[in-house]
Parts: sequence; C-alpha cells; structure tokens
Amino acid sequence: MSETVVVWTTTGSREEAEALAERLVRDRLAACVQIDGPIRSVYRWQDEVESTEEWRCMIKTRRSLYPRLEAALLELHSYDVPQIVAVAADQILPAYEQWLLESTLSPPTS
Repeated sequence: MSETVVVWTTTGSREEAEALAERLVRDRLAACVQIDGPIRSVYRWQDEVESTEEWRCMIKTRRSLYPRLEAALLELHSYDVPQIVAVAADQILPAYEQWLLESTLSPPTS
C-alpha cells in the first residue's frame, strides 16, 4: 500500500491558498501543493444555499503526516469548517513517491 495521500481543501482567496501552500511545503508537511482557481462552489451553509468563488488546493503528503497536516490546516484556515478531504494514492509512479517521501518529514521512529 502506498504511503501517499492527496488532500483537498479550498480557500476564499488566492493569497490564502498561496500562504497555506508555502507554509505546508516549508514545514515539510507536504511535498507539493497545486492551486487551481478561481472555481465556483455551490453549497449549503447555515441552511442557506451559497455560491462562492474559491481556490482549490491539492496537497500531496504522507499518510502518516495527515494528522499534523489536518491540525495545521485547522489552525491556519480562515473558514469555520474547511473542506479537508484525503484520498489514498492507489497507484503511483514509484519515482514520484520516492521524491514525495524525501520531500516530507520522516515519521517518528520508536
């Protein structure tokens, strides 16, 4: 099984997306963060249908780092309830996964 997961979140501005990306990569919680946008999100919030322009962040990291990544996103994110969705990499180019593992923090050793 691959150690790689891809995590998606969205932000309300390009600046916030870029700040999150820089912080996660600098802190070695992510090997790479790709930013798309603007995108349009339509969703229900506080019993109202909303439509908002957002920027999507696709974060590549280790499965073992997910709890720390989630905590960092919750600390840094401007949304009350940010989208944080992780999907395991079922198939991955071995050389890409090796680069990802080398670019992120190693899990603690016991």
